[in-house]
Amino acid sequence: VIFRWWKISLRNKFHESRPGEIKESQEDFLDDSSLHIQIAIVFGAKVLEHVLNLCRGNYDFLEWLPVPLLLYIISFLELEDIARLSQVSRRFEMICNSNALWENIVENLCDTITPEMKELAQEMGWKQFFFTNRLQLQLQLRRRRQKQDPQNKKIT
Repeated sequence: VIFRWWKISLRNKFHESRPGEIKESQEDFLDDSSLHIQIAIVFGAKVLEHVLNLCRGNYDFLEWLPVPLLLYIISFLELEDIARLSQVSRRFEMICNSNALWENIVENLCDTITPEMKELAQEMGWKQFFFTNRLQLQLQLRRRRQKQDPQNKKIT
C-alpha cells in the first residue's frame, strides 16, 4: 500500500517541499491504525473499507461490474442459479428481479413475441409474464382486446 501526499501552499517556506510517501506491505498496513485514520479523513470511510478489503483478499469483482454487463452474464444462467444469485446481496436481488433481465430472458427463450404481448408484459412485469402459464396469458390478452374493442367502436 502506497500513500502519497503533497503540500499545496502559497507560502514560500513550503515552496521547496517534496511529496511525502509511506509504503507498507499489506500486512503492515492492516495493523497501522494511524494510516487508516489519515486515509479515512482524506478519502472517506468507503475508500478505507475498500483498501482494507483488498489487503485482506476480500474483493468481489462481480460487485463492481456495471449493471448492463451483469444483466448480459446473468441472462445465460439457469433459473435456479438466478434465484440463488438473487439471495447474495441487495444489488443482485434488484438485478435478478429487474424487468430488463426478464425481458431479455423472455426474448431469448420465446420464438415470437407480438407487440400486444410486449404491452401485457410491461404492464404485469416481465418476470410475472414469464412465469404465467400460456392459458392465463391467452385469457389476459383476450380481456385486453375486449376492453380495447368497445373503445374503438365508440370512436368510429
